[in-house]
Amino acid sequence: MKDKTEGKWDETKGKIKEETGKIVGDRSTEWSGKGDQVKGHVKEAIGDIKKDVAEERDRTETPR
Repeated sequence: MKDKTEGKWDETKGKIKEETGKIVGDRSTEWSGKGDQVKGHVKEAIGDIKKDVAEERDRTETPR
């Protein structure tokens, strides 16, 4: 769950940076924001994969 939360935060932070860069005309800030958004998407995907693996593991474990 941590990865998904961090991913959402990175996406939000990145969008703010991107828009700020567009407003002030700073291409570096704009592209940095886009990079943060990509990083956020990747973290979210990792979180989804970890969740799926854990659910599958829990589903297939034999009760003791």
